Amino acid sequence: MMRLWFAPNTCARVTLTALEETGAPYEPRLVAFMAGEHRTPQFLAVNPSGKVPALETEEGVLVQNGAILLWLAETYPDAGLLPPASTAAERARIAAEIFRCSSDLHPLVTRFVMPQMVAGEADAARVRAKAAEALAFQLGAVAARLSQGAWYFGERWSALDAYLAWIWFRISGSGFSAEGLSTIEEHYRRAMDRPSARAALAREAEAEHELADRGLLFRAPFTAREESET
Repeated sequence: MMRLWFAPNTCARVTLTALEETGAPYEPRLVAFMAGEHRTPQFLAVNPSGKVPALETEEGVLVQNGAILLWLAETYPDAGLLPPASTAAERARIAAEIFRCSSDLHPLVTRFVMPQMVAGEADAARVRAKAAEALAFQLGAVAARLSQGAWYFGERWSALDAYLAWIWFRISGSGFSAEGLSTIEEHYRRAMDRPSARAALAREAEAEHELADRGLLFRAPFTAREESET
């Protein structure tokens, strides 16, 4: 059985959702960041970067959402996690869209939601403002893309829709304006209505209850959106 190391509300939700789509059995393992568990020898032996998600498989440990999604898509092809690709160029184009989420958008999420982690309190407001500017630019192209179809790759859901939904959850829940990005907001509602997304949220809710019982629940300054979904 696979084992997924995760923490609620983090980008591990992307892998959680993908795993739920496959229907494959897996064991969720909570990492309590407030207790420093991401820096313990036990977890660093799993992922030396000290980050989630980390997926233990029979073929070894996989880290980084993009790599995990590629592996899951190939290992469980019937789940339809990514579009089919028969040539190197098609596979490269799909990988490029994964990197768009993981390299272009994902780093901006942290800079917008928790800028003090990047620049300290003194420069947090400036970093957040620049991140908002960059997010608006990057998401403009995504919004235009979604005006052509219901999902990231057109008419069929993929794991990239789970990634985009998590990105939108984090930034819109932290005050990012949806002005001019209505197609992304509509996409978010569709994505979160899938059974796999609801199952992932249920896993996170269990984890949050455990953290709360241990006095280790960290809450970033989100709005009422998160309160209603986790």
